[in-house]
Amino acid sequence: MTDCEKLAELLFGNIDKDIEYFEKKYPDRGLAEGARVTRFAPSPTGYLHIGGLFGALSDILTAKATNGVSMLRIEDTDKKREIDEGVSAILNGFSSFGLEFDEGVTEDGEKGSYGPYTQSQRVEIYQTVAKQLVKEGKAYPCFCTAEELNEIRARQEKEGALFAGYYGKWAKCRDITYEEAEKRIKNGEKYVLRFRSDGDENKRIFFDDLIRGKIEMPENIIDEVLLKSDGVPTYHFAHVCDDHFMRTTHVIRGEEWISSTPKHIALFKACGFKILKYAHTPQVMKIDEEDGTKRKLSKRKDPEAAVSYFVEEGYPKEALIEYLMGLLNSNFEDWRRANKNEDVFKFPFNLKKMSPSGCLFDLVKLADISKNVISVMKASEVLDRTLEWSGEYDAGLYELLCADKAKAEEILNIDRENPKPRKDISKWSEVKDYISYFYNEIYSENYTLPESTAAKDAADIVSAYIKKFDINDDKEQWFAKIKEICEPLGFTPNVKEYKQNPDAYKGHVGDVSTVIRIALTGRTNTPDLHAIMKILGREEVLRRLEKAEKIFKEGK
Repeated sequence: MTDCEKLAELLFGNIDKDIEYFEKKYPDRGLAEGARVTRFAPSPTGYLHIGGLFGALSDILTAKATNGVSMLRIEDTDKKREIDEGVSAILNGFSSFGLEFDEGVTEDGEKGSYGPYTQSQRVEIYQTVAKQLVKEGKAYPCFCTAEELNEIRARQEKEGALFAGYYGKWAKCRDITYEEAEKRIKNGEKYVLRFRSDGDENKRIFFDDLIRGKIEMPENIIDEVLLKSDGVPTYHFAHVCDDHFMRTTHVIRGEEWISSTPKHIALFKACGFKILKYAHTPQVMKIDEEDGTKRKLSKRKDPEAAVSYFVEEGYPKEALIEYLMGLLNSNFEDWRRANKNEDVFKFPFNLKKMSPSGCLFDLVKLADISKNVISVMKASEVLDRTLEWSGEYDAGLYELLCADKAKAEEILNIDRENPKPRKDISKWSEVKDYISYFYNEIYSENYTLPESTAAKDAADIVSAYIKKFDINDDKEQWFAKIKEICEPLGFTPNVKEYKQNPDAYKGHVGDVSTVIRIALTGRTNTPDLHAIMKILGREEVLRRLEKAEKIFKEGK
């Protein structure tokens, strides 16, 4: 038995399986040629970031577009940074926006034949591969303490090393003998397992990034840590083992991982595994309000960095997904125009059509898309979605709507379900303000008139209209009566006539109806006023008109 084989047994005597065992346990998936297997692998160390949703969508779309498989893997090896309910936060974020993976961790456990899909449950796999690397002389135990590593970094800085790290002459434990390793382990010294890199700092590697094209970088020369002192793998080693045995074909991840790709390629080669295809997505950016420059979305500065923000604000899940699709592929909007009612996941997503530069997240654009999405919903669906949201985030609104659901649906149906529906609502949290003038419990009266309309004229308009008002008028009769009161008050019922000779009139019929609108709703812009009055009812309309008349007469 060679020293390397003896060392492997010393370090991993508890491991009785070999790599071939896991090759058979996780066989080739047998998918059709061209099918891509992707994975999204978040760590439960915080909330789900909008960049995470962006990345997960890339994984799911890539798999769907090729009849492949998408997986959700939880990378929970960093126990120090893990937070309580971290996995639940990730899963809830995905379910809130309708994202579903073919395999992996779910709210009910796991689904799929290539699990466990949680890294902390896969330690035996990592240690089996690590044992083989030690046998082949490609990995070794390192006993350096934190103090010794700090000393190495200080010497590197003093001697002008090209970069800091554990490599070459700085790798103190690289050539440790079996006897010394055995002695130190038996003495209870802690150690990590390091990769014995055969990289050459004067050589370069090339790899094709599916988003960025050919990338050239120096070979990896770092003796990277594979297993920490507790036997748990680092991200780098776990990535290589997991993606090999889960038969991942394409790794889609953020551009911050580009610099790690040489060490991952070196590890794939050392393990004898097939190197995967990589695609490094751009960062999600925003325009800084202070200086107008582009910057990365910040967890500290930007509430919209968290996916939970969009849930709490009440953005429809379809709107956020539609918006992100446009960021992922610029041709999505053209596809959507040609396929207005098609399932968004049928879009022929292509990684090569992603921009390598940072994509700009724009809440204004999202709001526009969201208004479009909500505008074509039936009133019953708008009500159901608002109830679902308010039940969690606005108890007052929830109680108000539940008190008379038929009335609420009638309100939400004004100017809806027609070829040109209004687009007033961009998120469920805006519904309360949108409908507030229908409910005296939350109605805040506002009698602010346009600058062009005097308070006395407004009082005269309301007074004249009260005399004409009849709740039973149909829309034609209702508007005819508004026109009737125009000329006696110095207004013209003809807008075109007013534009031709504005000095001859105080205003036109639109100005008259605006005064009535303000008197009843406190707003200059609302859906169909005739429909609003029908819902308010005769007594409430008269009460509001009479109160407004009094306020206007007082010149307020």
